[in-house]
Amino acid sequence: MNEDGYRITDQFAMYYMTFTLVGWVDLFTRKQCSQILIDSFQYCQLNKGLLLYAYVIMGSHVHLIASAAEGSSGLSAIVRDFKSFTSRQIINWIKDNPKESRRVWLDLIFKYHGKYNSNNEVYQVWMQHNRPMQCVTPWFTLQKFNYIHNNPVKAGIVDLPEDYRFSSARNYAGRKDVILDVQCLDFGSLVGYVASY
Repeated sequence: MNEDGYRITDQFAMYYMTFTLVGWVDLFTRKQCSQILIDSFQYCQLNKGLLLYAYVIMGSHVHLIASAAEGSSGLSAIVRDFKSFTSRQIINWIKDNPKESRRVWLDLIFKYHGKYNSNNEVYQVWMQHNRPMQCVTPWFTLQKFNYIHNNPVKAGIVDLPEDYRFSSARNYAGRKDVILDVQCLDFGSLVGYVASY
């Protein structure tokens, strides 16, 4: 978690992070793989003290703003457990899904990256770094918040952020068809000020 000076220094502060699959593999275009992440986020929220404020699951990566509840094991431990568990689930999904057209290729990619990383036994699914950046000001937090929700728009997948299924933009738009609860941030008058600036 410490690459190029990026690290979680305060285990209970709010951070913007990115989790990226090795080789930038487009795996979360598969609904079942995205659901693995959703289920794991929910488990971490209920059992590990994860406080999730914003997220988007793109084809090869996940952006989020999160913190850890006081009394929990801290954000680093939650992220470690999340990535470890989802890695195993993803590998199991690949092995157990004979209809996946890229099954052999995915197995080779994750084995290749695992072979050159002494932290893994066989497979590596996630890149080691998360590039955590602490959300110390409302301006920085709002910039990252907007970046997260506009990712699918900039990628040309949807016209409006809230139309993307695997994103907290739906939560903030007040839609009822959300797939993961988040703790919505209240930017107050800052949002209006930034919009008019």
